[in-house]
Amino acid sequence: MPTVAVDKADLWERLGQEFTTDEFDKLCFDYGLELDEDTTEEVEENIKKGLPAERPQLKIEIPANRYDLLCIEGIARALLVFLQKQDAPKYKLVYPKGGESDLLTVKIDPSTAAIRPLFACAILRNIKFTEKSYASFIDLQDKLHQNICRRRQLVAIGTHDLDTLTPPFRYEAKAPSTIKFAPLGKTQEYTAEELMTLYEGEKHLAKYLHIIRDSPVYPIIYDSKDQVLSMPPIINSDHSKITLNTRNVFIDVTATDQTKLDIVVNMVATMFSEYCEEPFTIEPVKIILPNGQSRITPDISARQMTAHASYVNSCTGLRLSSTEVATLLKRMSLEASVNPDNSDEITVSIPPTRPDIFHECDIMEDAAIAYGFNNLPDKFPATSTVGQPLAISKLSDVVRLEWALAGFIEVLPLILCSHEDNFEWLNHEDDNKTAVKIANPKTLEFQVVRTTLVPGLLKTIRENRSHALPIKIFESSDVVFKDTTRERQARNERHAAAVYCNKSAGFEIVHGMLDRAMKMLEIPRISSQDSSATTGYYIKETTDGMYFPGRAANIYYRSKARPSGTISELKGRVESALHIHHDVQIGSLGILHPTVLEKFEINFPCSALEFTLEPFKKQMQKVWTNED
Repeated sequence: MPTVAVDKADLWERLGQEFTTDEFDKLCFDYGLELDEDTTEEVEENIKKGLPAERPQLKIEIPANRYDLLCIEGIARALLVFLQKQDAPKYKLVYPKGGESDLLTVKIDPSTAAIRPLFACAILRNIKFTEKSYASFIDLQDKLHQNICRRRQLVAIGTHDLDTLTPPFRYEAKAPSTIKFAPLGKTQEYTAEELMTLYEGEKHLAKYLHIIRDSPVYPIIYDSKDQVLSMPPIINSDHSKITLNTRNVFIDVTATDQTKLDIVVNMVATMFSEYCEEPFTIEPVKIILPNGQSRITPDISARQMTAHASYVNSCTGLRLSSTEVATLLKRMSLEASVNPDNSDEITVSIPPTRPDIFHECDIMEDAAIAYGFNNLPDKFPATSTVGQPLAISKLSDVVRLEWALAGFIEVLPLILCSHEDNFEWLNHEDDNKTAVKIANPKTLEFQVVRTTLVPGLLKTIRENRSHALPIKIFESSDVVFKDTTRERQARNERHAAAVYCNKSAGFEIVHGMLDRAMKMLEIPRISSQDSSATTGYYIKETTDGMYFPGRAANIYYRSKARPSGTISELKGRVESALHIHHDVQIGSLGILHPTVLEKFEINFPCSALEFTLEPFKKQMQKVWTNED
């Protein structure tokens, strides 16, 4: 969760009272926040020692989806409403005197579709900054960039002194060699290409360069005099920089995600609209889209949702009336009123500062927070049930027990591994259709989600080379595969794998481990040529780069047909009579190739076995699961 540091004295002033550390800690807990640290003692200690010290700060942990609490303005506003010291502010759009026809316009060029196609903006008129509010304004943008904006990849924010610019504006995408302006903090003009080189060594901006560097065009915002406002998501122009003397602020937001774009522009505008001459007012801007249509941004209209007192009571164990629930919701900055036609129904108005509310359960949670989690009644459940293991977990336990009794030791490697571990070092090629890859890995050790258990077992042997031979280890756990038929585009599969390491390869050992596991799963061993057998398993020689040539086999499983429906049942009977079977490859075993062992720095021969447990799940007694 993000941590926000706020000035302690400034927050007390905004809240209209002072709190002890324990009192404020309790207030934060009641609201769903967490006081991480109060630096008062540290500051006092530094002062006693004659060391430089800042003003005492409160470091507060904020829920990741509460973007409205990422600045002191939002925290103070929310707590004041929660403490019932003020009503939730009502944000409104204020048009110029001439109405919509006098709105500032921004024209979006079709070329932006190739890089950052989405754009929104807002204007804060007659704003008055102090040093503290100015610092908070900059800090909120940084917090949003690191959080919902995903380090500017999805959304980038720019703020400008409107009085230094000449509307209307236009948003284009141009070749980097044709873009030239003086960036923030510089007086000299640079082309976009030169800026990329200039900022390579700049700690703050270097991490954003990759977002547009390889694009043939860069996004750029101009005013009517071709003065550059910003080159998102990298840097603003020095010409339009914000200062303490700025009175009219133009906010531009570019993005690749419409939902996040709307959230970010609303958040920046609403949080600092309190400093406008008329608090909580925002001047909209007309956006002219590439297709000629236009829209007004920002959209700060409230969303209407419906909640039910009966639902809130059923989830919390309370017996509140609709009026009482509506009162609680108002403490959470939600406008609520009881439907006159249905006493159980509550109409809730969601302000633009609360994009975290999606469902009635979110409204119920806010009502529970306002009531106080510690005040909820303690009750025994109305029913008493006994949990059951999932079918796949029960299968895993059968294999674990038998392999442990055979003298093998269970290990638990990490589910993430490097790309080399999962493919190259096993002499396998990556077809880009199998493994789920981490988009932005922090280390080379964690690049993909494993598709096989073998690398983890071999790394365990590598780290225990000093252990006496033989080394006999196994694991029964999940691997993950891409699966475009699923909503989440991936699926988990439970595998069981074992590796035997000794002075001799021990192929017969892992073969025996397979036979023992199948015996306990009540799967008979059959011949691959036995067409009369209705179910069983067999092995068949194969060629696999991971194994030594001629010392590898695939494991096949023939399952009993379980047709459903008249046609399927008839088809099953015909296939059975004709000895037609649909045998499925479930795994492999063999002696590992010397090059595989060399890459994992193992000096002794090893044999490996791995197979999936998924096909056997249906053979078990059916229990209630989410899947069924």
